[in-house]
Amino acid sequence: MFDTTTLLLLAFTLLLTLTYRTLQPSFKFPAASPKLTSISSFPILGATKFFTARWQFFRHARDQSPTGNFSFFLGKHPVVGLTGVEGRKTFFESRELGFGEGGQTRLIGGRYAVLFGQSPNALSESNVAIQDKDFAAPGGYFQKRITKMLRTENFGKSLPHLMKDVRASMDKLAQDPKGITDPFESLYRVVFQLTMRIVGCDDIAEDPVLLEKTLKLYETVEASTNATTILFPWLPTISSIKRTVAGGRIYMIFNKIVNDRKKNGTRRDDPLQFLMDQADSMERIIEFVVGALFAGLLNSGVNVAWVLTYLSTSPYWLSKIRSEITSAASKHCPDSSLPLIDQLTHIPVEAWESEFPNLDLCLKDSIRLQMPGTAFRKNISGRDIPSGTPGEVIPADAFVAYALGDISLNPEVYTDPETWDPSRYLPGREEDKKVPHAYIGWGSGRHPCLGMRFAKLEQNIITAFFLAMFDFELTDSKGVRMAEPPKPDFDAHSAEKPKVRPFLKYKLR
Repeated sequence: MFDTTTLLLLAFTLLLTLTYRTLQPSFKFPAASPKLTSISSFPILGATKFFTARWQFFRHARDQSPTGNFSFFLGKHPVVGLTGVEGRKTFFESRELGFGEGGQTRLIGGRYAVLFGQSPNALSESNVAIQDKDFAAPGGYFQKRITKMLRTENFGKSLPHLMKDVRASMDKLAQDPKGITDPFESLYRVVFQLTMRIVGCDDIAEDPVLLEKTLKLYETVEASTNATTILFPWLPTISSIKRTVAGGRIYMIFNKIVNDRKKNGTRRDDPLQFLMDQADSMERIIEFVVGALFAGLLNSGVNVAWVLTYLSTSPYWLSKIRSEITSAASKHCPDSSLPLIDQLTHIPVEAWESEFPNLDLCLKDSIRLQMPGTAFRKNISGRDIPSGTPGEVIPADAFVAYALGDISLNPEVYTDPETWDPSRYLPGREEDKKVPHAYIGWGSGRHPCLGMRFAKLEQNIITAFFLAMFDFELTDSKGVRMAEPPKPDFDAHSAEKPKVRPFLKYKLR
């Protein structure tokens, strides 16, 4: 007979063995696959450095591979890392690499979001999002709806509201006697409000309390992702529980607004009403709004703050942008005696989109620097396909990863790549045209960024209003002047707020 201790030990051993066999990858990379990297590779977990130091992991794995491409596991998921010109062409141009299965899922919560650390995938666990191939696929539900919302006529209709929202935010800053702000909080909230106007609903955009509550819930979802929740989404960790609860509360906020409109016969001329008028289900509505807000907020909210941070220590570019703003305002406002910030309200949407080329360059290089992390696809062809390197293949059903720093931080393409320098795109230099897919900040190849126009529009409006109202300098939290902006974290998984926050100390012009 076995004693109790022995029985418990046997039971634990059996459980451990079953868990290992269940979680250990059963996939075998074929011989023609890129070299399987041993960097930071552990049973069950796979390449853990992918989560802790992603850009370092890709650089080291690339440098140790004879072709520059390499294979690894993330949990049970097989992944091929592509690098270099040919690898980049394959990644962005191959029609055999699925888009919804691996690419935009990190933005719009598709079915393979387990790989992406910044995705609202856990919302599906609380029945907020339905997960079907049509949602994320090119020409699918998300693309059809967002394309209609981002039409020029909708921008023109929304422009007065957007400018009113931004002006109110600037007035609020002006009333603060401290005269110092963290742009990664104050301006991030402005972007959230404008994005809510364009892809969400006016009920939230116009209610400061509800807007703040919704933003906090989104930030909870975003912050709750870690290696454990990505690799083992079924595990009831504290983070996954927080994310599920936050997702449920987002659902209830929108569900209440929809039900109130139906009950009271209320109609609003906003994106939510458009979705309701299409007879979309509540699940589809929430899925769309959640995905669109994450897609719009994550990059735009961070880059608006970064551009002003860079301008605060670049007198040359600050002067060029001020001149550009003044020129556009005087061109479209008939009353030159008005304060500059009031003249800006006369600029039509077409001018906001076309008459700020220098500001566009500032945003462009900020995006290049704030674009770390990894893009993904998946081989959906059902067979092994060429990787771009002769004799080498991407196995059927494997994910394909491309570290964005492979091009955006490449010193052979971008001079002094870790430095913000908008002039690198000017005629005669044009570093973004040196090689195929040299600039991928707005998407590339078959997958352009759907929200590019709105991202530029809100960037231009916020920056123009801030520069029209304030003179400013870069400081630390105590108001001590800083000589240069902080360096981005190139190991980050996506655009993010800097760990050591810079502040803007400002005064009325």
